[in-house]
Amino acid sequence: MLDNLKKYRLILASNSPRRKELLAGLGLDYEVRTLPDVDESYPESLQGGDIPLYISRMKADAYKPMLQPDELMITADTIVWMDGMVLGKPRNKFGAIEMLKQLSGGVHYVYTGVSITTQTRQESFYVATEVRFANLTDEEIEYYVDTYQPMDKAGAYGVQEWIGYIGVENIKGSYFNVMGLPVQRLYTELKKF
Repeated sequence: MLDNLKKYRLILASNSPRRKELLAGLGLDYEVRTLPDVDESYPESLQGGDIPLYISRMKADAYKPMLQPDELMITADTIVWMDGMVLGKPRNKFGAIEMLKQLSGGVHYVYTGVSITTQTRQESFYVATEVRFANLTDEEIEYYVDTYQPMDKAGAYGVQEWIGYIGVENIKGSYFNVMGLPVQRLYTELKKF
């Protein structure tokens, strides 16, 4: 599969264990490359999916000077978007609890921007998934925050964890996008690359 990529060494520029797991699920050989403190700021005028799209390109720009002619790099960024606001990674336990209370009983969107970059070419896209949460009790929220690691996750939750089992009523779109990498769309784009 993906014979068109045989001339490239595939690089995943991400620390995310979920992205590593999802990319491995495509059966591709790749290496992980990370840089400390990559700028993830964005213009305040951006909305929804344009935010992680912009950040995925910024990440690619940070890594591009290290990119060799035979390398193809994947960068990505995921946000949770609700009521016109980004719910990023919580700073502390209190922030995680507040985010989950905000998500409880409502609908939010998960946007992941992805950039596929070589020294001479870049293709970028974003994928949107609608997620409806059940009403969560304070006890359920506190149990999740105390038992799992929501601090490294946009919106303070991992859909593949306990909170996803008991809290997610409905998903419209890619489940894997909610985990952090829209692998079906990525596979399609890699086939065309």
